[in-house]
Amino acid sequence: MIVQKYGGSTLATPAKILRIANRIVQDLLTHQKMIVVVSAMGNTTNMLIESAKNISTKPNLRELDMLLTTGERVSASLLTMALLDRNIRATSLTGSQAGIITTEEHTNAKIIDLRPMRVHDLI
Repeated sequence: MIVQKYGGSTLATPAKILRIANRIVQDLLTHQKMIVVVSAMGNTTNMLIESAKNISTKPNLRELDMLLTTGERVSASLLTMALLDRNIRATSLTGSQAGIITTEEHTNAKIIDLRPMRVHDLI
């Protein structure tokens, strides 16, 4: 089993996402099982924070967390689509869908438990 993490700059454009998908296809020749973790594309997180500040002088922290998760969801969905087009079985998951349980400290949560049953079922 291998876990790979791709940051925002490596996901900044559709072409870069396609390159990552191709790399994953190659890596799967050596590693039959993989988990891939992605950040938001490029400067998406900064853009979302800036948008929140333009809307609210003091953004609600829960809503800010909710907003920021959209960046990772976009990256995960696009990469998953690219992998599926390459006949690679893939499913995008949010942190909570993957069984990562955190404290309720918005914008500063800590992991308190892992319940990766869904991840285990997928791999």
